[in-house]
Amino acid sequence: MLEIKNIFSKTKDGKKEILKDLSLTIQKGEIHAIMGPNGVGKSTLSKVIMGHPSYQVTSGTITFQGQDLLSLSTDERARLGIYYIMQDPAQIEGVTNSECLRTALRERTGEPVNLYQFIKEMNENITSLKMDKSMIHRSINQGFSGGEKKKNEVLQLKMLKPKFILLDELDSGLDVDSLKIVCQNINDYLKENKDTSVLMITHYSRILDLIKPDYVHEMLHGTIVKTGDITLAKEIEKNGYLGLDGLRENEGSEHDESE
Repeated sequence: MLEIKNIFSKTKDGKKEILKDLSLTIQKGEIHAIMGPNGVGKSTLSKVIMGHPSYQVTSGTITFQGQDLLSLSTDERARLGIYYIMQDPAQIEGVTNSECLRTALRERTGEPVNLYQFIKEMNENITSLKMDKSMIHRSINQGFSGGEKKKNEVLQLKMLKPKFILLDELDSGLDVDSLKIVCQNINDYLKENKDTSVLMITHYSRILDLIKPDYVHEMLHGTIVKTGDITLAKEIEKNGYLGLDGLRENEGSEHDESE
């Protein structure tokens, strides 16, 4: 599904290298989680996959289902079926959620949207996410709480039906009840779409009890330093990042302001 080989990435001005010789392979239907302290490049990795203009890849390759991602614009990557849930989703005044979703669906499929089916499916998903139905007619994320923004992102996910999902600190800004609702909806989607792959970025293992990963990767200083299963997340929670290996995190020198 996604293959990252020996990626090096710098900020757009070229002054700071963030990702350093990072490699990762994700197969169809797999769920991977990346854990690490602030400033090690976790969010940068998500943004590089999506083609964020603040970062430049100086070496290495990223392929999605065999296609070179680095040669594509962000919208072209999205059309391939990559969906990114950000830490703090953007607000877009003057464009309603409904308008955005209909346009996105038309762009994704290249076909007119069946209005009846669209409304039916959207109402079902809104109910499942326990959202206020009036939110669909409001400007995107305008005046939304942190929890409402994340629910709105998951609503878009369920409507757009991506093949690959990037979850960048999904639990950020969510209370316990909202986190359970959001994760249950993502799990339901994955059960119906078994070939869909997921890459989760997180600081904490609590979300991994709700969306269970096949692999957990520990990230420090711009690269993956250790890979295991869910027990690695519990080990990190107990001992800290690379606590058993005697390495110390160096947030001061490696800090990435985007995270």
